[in-house]
Amino acid sequence: MKQDGKTCPIARAATIIGSRWTAQILRELINNGARRFQELQESLAGIPPNTLSSRLKMLEESGIVKREIYETRPPRAEYELTAKGRKMSAIIAAMRDWGERYG
Repeated sequence: MKQDGKTCPIARAATIIGSRWTAQILRELINNGARRFQELQESLAGIPPNTLSSRLKMLEESGIVKREIYETRPPRAEYELTAKGRKMSAIIAAMRDWGERYG
């Protein structure tokens, strides 16, 4: 089997989770459930708003996060993990455990 980004499952997973801030966003959604953009930005000190926005969009396009828009003034959106996204909790937990032990 060819081990490029299209066929290698590790490369496909790394494309998503390997982007800077993505693992932290997933951690926040795993630990806290649905979150608004502002809540994520406040809990991820130092993340630029454009980076948060692009990572959320990528996660949404990948089917890992879903966005729910509420018709309020001003309009607001909440982000939460899909079933596919919740399956990533073991990966995030393993990364945390490794980081605590060796990082």
